[in-house]
Amino acid sequence: MTFGFAPSSAASLSTSTSATSATRLLEPAEWAAAGIPLLRNPREVVSGLHSRHRPRPATAIVAVLDQDERVRASASFTRRQASTDGWMFRNALLAQLRRVIPHDLRLRTPVRTAVLLYCRDGDARWTEEDGAWMWGLRDACTLHGLRCGAYITLTRDGWQVLGEGRGGRRPHADSTPEPFALSEAPPLLPRTGGAASEVLRRAAAR
Repeated sequence: MTFGFAPSSAASLSTSTSATSATRLLEPAEWAAAGIPLLRNPREVVSGLHSRHRPRPATAIVAVLDQDERVRASASFTRRQASTDGWMFRNALLAQLRRVIPHDLRLRTPVRTAVLLYCRDGDARWTEEDGAWMWGLRDACTLHGLRCGAYITLTRDGWQVLGEGRGGRRPHADSTPEPFALSEAPPLLPRTGGAASEVLRRAAAR
């Protein structure tokens, strides 16, 4: 007769769960090969979301863009769970999308694109947490009938569109947000003084 200890069902379940969680992330090469549409003006998108939501580390911002890259809806939330699991991130993103914008599941081809900006500590290099967010974004987009768009990190070094190699130093995690909709503000009139200034002032008043 042989005596021994069989692994408990709880231990087996824990091992299986961790193995499954490890597969719910995307490596940078997988993300780059997925055909994610490029943003025409990523800095404008990043600055706009930064001004709207003023994120701090551990804040995620999911935004839905139309075909002209205008933000149609956006929501921000703070990551609360300790584990890095794409499935949990997917559920969190999907809950926010359902709250702020109707789904496009009836359309044969998606016309709106969801992008995700995640503000975190550390540098701009890819982490497993980023991979889990990528997996979550892609899956949430599929379930809500959207195109999966860019995944952007915001750190103290600046912002970075992962998988594209594009980024910038401002805004960053500690920077003061720029005035909202700065790009849509009318141009300032030149301060020339004299008659020319008076003509411009009257034209602006009409």
